[in-house]
Amino acid sequence: MKNIKGSRYVLAVNNLEVSKNYFQHTLGFSIVNQYPGWAFLSRESFYVMLGECKETPPAKEIGDHSYFAYIDVKDAQSLYDEFKSKEVDFVKTLRDEEWGMKEFGIQTVDGHRIMFGENIENQNT
Repeated sequence: MKNIKGSRYVLAVNNLEVSKNYFQHTLGFSIVNQYPGWAFLSRESFYVMLGECKETPPAKEIGDHSYFAYIDVKDAQSLYDEFKSKEVDFVKTLRDEEWGMKEFGIQTVDGHRIMFGENIENQNT
């Protein structure tokens, strides 16, 4: 089956302006489109749709259940360094894992957690 063309992540946020600015200025995303209560952003092939839900408990209140994505990257070190220079909140520092990935995790301003990983097991292939 070859029907899946990509994916987008839908995140409930308490304050759309704060979250949109964080994704833009801290994580390097660009605005794709905006509608009342919504902002669609992307960074390369990573797409997020932020929907304002003012009365919903923030993601940071659900701990490990706030992980929503694992993003494969080509150069984990450079992305980690970029985010570190912008004082991103890390939930896991960059390290090589026994499963063949160099990975790190961040927490957004709302508490959503994202893992980033580079395959280091098959780098020469």
